[in-house]
Amino acid sequence: MPRYRHELPQLKGDPFLTDGGLETTLMFHDGIDLPAFAAFVMLESEEKRERLRQYYRDYMNLARDHRMGFVLESVTWRANRDWGQEIGYTPEDLDDINRRSIELLEKLRAEYDGQIPHIVISGCLGPRGNGYSPTIATTAREAEAYHRRQIATFRETEADMVSAFTIPCIAESAGIARAARAEGMPVVISFTVETDGRLPSGETLGDAIEQVDDATDGRPAYYMINCAHPTHFSDTLGEEPWVKRIRAVRANASTRSHAELDSSAELDAGDPQDLGNRYKDLADRLDHLSVFGGCCGTDRRHAAKICESITSMRGGPP
Repeated sequence: MPRYRHELPQLKGDPFLTDGGLETTLMFHDGIDLPAFAAFVMLESEEKRERLRQYYRDYMNLARDHRMGFVLESVTWRANRDWGQEIGYTPEDLDDINRRSIELLEKLRAEYDGQIPHIVISGCLGPRGNGYSPTIATTAREAEAYHRRQIATFRETEADMVSAFTIPCIAESAGIARAARAEGMPVVISFTVETDGRLPSGETLGDAIEQVDDATDGRPAYYMINCAHPTHFSDTLGEEPWVKRIRAVRANASTRSHAELDSSAELDAGDPQDLGNRYKDLADRLDHLSVFGGCCGTDRRHAAKICESITSMRGGPP
C-alpha cells in the first residue's frame, strides 16, 4: 500500500529535501550519455542502477544528517510516448520503465526507514514536447488523455504522488491535473520560467497558477518552480494569495537563460553558497515553502548549502 498517498506529510510545513540536477550530474560529472536527456535509460543495467542508488543516497544522507524529510523523484521525466518513441521505446516498454523506477525508490525508502522522518515517493513526468519552448499546441482535454497512461501506471505502484516538471503552458498543466484526479493521485505541478519570471508560453506565474486552479477546482496539492535561477522569479513572489500555493523550489545553479544553457557545451555550476543564501531568503519571506532541491547544474554541494540555510532558520541538528 502507498504510504502517504492520502496524506502528504510535506503539506504540514516541516522541511523536506529532494535531489538536484540528475541529468546534468550524470552527463557532465559522470560522462554518461543520456539520449534525449532521458535518465530512465539508467534502469537498463545493474551497474547504472547502482549509480542511481548512490546518487539518491548522497542526498538522502544530507536529509538524514539535517533531520529533514525527503521526496524521492523517479527518473521518468522523459518516459512518455513521444520522447520514448524518439529513442526506441514502445508504450509497453515505458509502462515497465515507470513501474521499475518506483521499485528502485521503494528499496531506497526501506533502506533509510527510521533514519529520515518521512520519505515520500513521487512519480515524475514531464511535458509532451520541449519544456522550454511550447511547440506542441494542446488543449487540456488532449493533455489529460496523453498523460493519463503514465499516471495510471504510477497509481498501480507504491508511488505516493506524481509530479509534473517543466510544464511550459497552462493547458497541459490543467490536463495533467485532471488526469491525476481521474486516477486518484495527488499531483504537484511545476512551472519553469524565463529570466523575466514568465512561463515560456508568456503567462505570468500568478496567472498560470490561478488558471490551473480554476480549471481543475484546485486539484494540485501544491505548485513548484523548477529549472530557473532564483534571480529569475524571486521578485515576482509577493503577498498575493496564489504565492501560498507554491510549496517547493528546485532552482538551477546558473543565472543563464534556457537558451544560453542549451547552447553551452560546458556545465555552469554557479556558486553553491550564493544559491544557499538565496534559498534562505526565499524561505524567510515565504514560510509556507517546505520542499527544497535543485535542478540543472546543481549537485550535492548545492544541496548541502541549501540544507544548512534552511535548518539554520527552521531548526536542525543540535
